[in-house]
Amino acid sequence: MHMQPGTIWIGWITLAVLVFYVATCIIVARTRARVGISPPQMTGDPALERALRVQGNTLEHMVPFLVALWMCAVFWAYLPAAILGVVWLFGRVLYAAGYYREPGRRMPGFVIAMLCLILLFIGTAYGLFRAGLVMGV
Repeated sequence: MHMQPGTIWIGWITLAVLVFYVATCIIVARTRARVGISPPQMTGDPALERALRVQGNTLEHMVPFLVALWMCAVFWAYLPAAILGVVWLFGRVLYAAGYYREPGRRMPGFVIAMLCLILLFIGTAYGLFRAGLVMGV
């Protein structure tokens, strides 16, 4: 199978993001066990509520991120997409670490990740626009 080197980098970033998401799920399970709150209960301890918010928000942002990451890589360029992917993941880790400690500390990571997502959208749109001009669409 022949793959471009950039595709492999995007694949590794995708895998790292999925591992990070699974880690947030494990943190929720461990927090539930530590505070003694079983499903389906979702409230009752601030640590559990923070862990659930990190997991839920990560999932909410992961879906558009993964689509934008791959589309930007395919339609524009692998390297900028890969760099933005790594920075997005860094932002999400920063978001999670801040939120676990104190909800107000989540914003720097949130802003970093959101800016990366917006730039991935812009890169995708630029690549599609450029491809449309070349193909006369």
